[in-house]
Amino acid sequence: MNQINPLEKYYRQASIYVTLPSKGKYYSEDVFTPTATGEIPILPMTAKDELAFKTPDAMMNGQSTVDVIRSCVPNLHDPWQMVNYDMDTILLAIRVASYGETMDVNAIVPVINEQVAQTVNLPQLLDTVKNVNIRDEAKTTNGFTVKFKPLTYKQITASQLAAYEQQRTYAAIDSSNLSEEEKNRRFSEGLKKLTDLNYGMLIDSIASITTPDGTVVTDVKQLSEFVNNAPSKLMTEIQNELVKVRTQAAFKPLKIASTEDQIKRGAPVNFEVPITFDNSNFFV
Repeated sequence: MNQINPLEKYYRQASIYVTLPSKGKYYSEDVFTPTATGEIPILPMTAKDELAFKTPDAMMNGQSTVDVIRSCVPNLHDPWQMVNYDMDTILLAIRVASYGETMDVNAIVPVINEQVAQTVNLPQLLDTVKNVNIRDEAKTTNGFTVKFKPLTYKQITASQLAAYEQQRTYAAIDSSNLSEEEKNRRFSEGLKKLTDLNYGMLIDSIASITTPDGTVVTDVKQLSEFVNNAPSKLMTEIQNELVKVRTQAAFKPLKIASTEDQIKRGAPVNFEVPITFDNSNFFV
């Protein structure tokens, strides 16, 4: 018979419950298990989880983040399929569960370039996106209706890796002994790859397009052909709408008030600082 571990009662327990901005709308049953209340439990990190964030290779390819989320968010079974609307909320909730309800954010005061620290109440920050109603459709000025779909963490990570590799390639070309003509040729090739990458992300974000005459197009090939051949004005409008859709569940920048002394030295009365989620300094 298996003996009950007397230490089991000291195992970690859920420290916080959160409502995902997506409300689980974009997940299949094998990816996410909803709860009756809509709030899911978040467990604090283990020592093993903390070590995962100190492994550079795993950090780069996203595996460490996936492993930690799988450990701390039991209702999310496949973190690679986590949608972009929920990413910041999940990471912030793990931060709260592991290290407490406050976090110091460092900022540089504009003009005078002076570093200051501001303490942020993280549960209050989570409350700002708790009741977000995700809008995933937009109408263009000339009558097209575009239905967007969120990007998964796997798609976002793959895109970031590709962009990072391209930046490394640029640096290598710039410092090489190649002729200027060859450098320009390779830079042009790299720029095309980045353009293709951005358009690939755009295509991946479109679920359907309804034309002004009511025709609904969902075929990926046809959507891709449309993106590559539509007038630039229309595509710019669609891309602008996509940015609005993607950032619906993003936390608003932190507003910091300058001191009287700082204002006298040229600093603005108030300035904003984005809340960043860089794992290298967020989970410490």
